[in-house]
Amino acid sequence: MKIKNQEDFWAGLMFAGFGLLAMVISTDYPFGTASRMGPGYFPTVLGGIMLTLGAIVAVMALKSDSEKKIVPFAWKPMIMLSLGFIVFGWGIDNIGFIPSLFVMILVTAAAGQTFKIVEVLILSVALIAGAVGVFIYGIELPYPLFWWR
Repeated sequence: MKIKNQEDFWAGLMFAGFGLLAMVISTDYPFGTASRMGPGYFPTVLGGIMLTLGAIVAVMALKSDSEKKIVPFAWKPMIMLSLGFIVFGWGIDNIGFIPSLFVMILVTAAAGQTFKIVEVLILSVALIAGAVGVFIYGIELPYPLFWWR
């Protein structure tokens, strides 16, 4: 059998392999239930999702007739996304939950090909409101909202 799209096939197998590995490693932890999740619940479910999506990508690569051209590696998104997550990790303890989320959203939005400040600001307000509602008031994570605590 000829693989029509090699990059997607190997990427799909990689994701499926990581998903399977997560599921195997998490068998040592108690699973729990959906309402009372144990430490093995999240890695097992996430591993199952990764295994399924990886298998779908690999199978679709076998059926694809299109030949992809090799494009240069996208350095800007990789750097900007990594920087955004690093800033959030540092900022959550130093400048607070809301400012670190705002900076992370701005930096990661700059990773795309277009950056429209009005759209990013509207997105920031919606994402921050949702995150504060879920994580601070919903499950009561003990993060300070701002640097003044």
